[in-house]
Amino acid sequence: MDEDIRYQRLPQSFSVRELGSYEARGLWGIKHTRKPVDLMVANAKTSSTQLSPQVELRITEDGCEIISNKHKKTYPIHTVSYGVQDLVYTRVFCMIVVKEQMSMDRKPFDCVAFVCESRQAARNLTYALATAFQAYSRKVRSAGTSKTRFAIDLRTADELEMDLRKVDSEA
Repeated sequence: MDEDIRYQRLPQSFSVRELGSYEARGLWGIKHTRKPVDLMVANAKTSSTQLSPQVELRITEDGCEIISNKHKKTYPIHTVSYGVQDLVYTRVFCMIVVKEQMSMDRKPFDCVAFVCESRQAARNLTYALATAFQAYSRKVRSAGTSKTRFAIDLRTADELEMDLRKVDSEA
């Protein structure tokens, strides 16, 4: 992991637009965010409604908070299993969240996506989530109680693309 992550301070806030959420087929990996992000972006492009309003996405040691004038939604850090800056839509940050309420007819994971102000903002958001994962990992190790797994993808777009090609060729 990048050395600079250790020096990130939390909480960090980002001004983003909620792209939405869509069921993910797996717990972590860019292969499980690709289709949901493509569908959410396509839906946003064809939607007759206006863009979603700006919200604050706040990353803390305890999780991710989406704060708007009308509501506040929290994803506790133990429910976030993966986060990445999308390699196709580089202003998009997405994360896979394990649903706390399970339904037998639905997948247990959601991909939640946000459009950031810039590519760098999406990258910085990814680093902030990595910092939160590190803090949570330290807390879990010191308590010795949980076996929760999570992942943050800090590879470059070229590295992610190579990995996707490898998965496609193995299929």
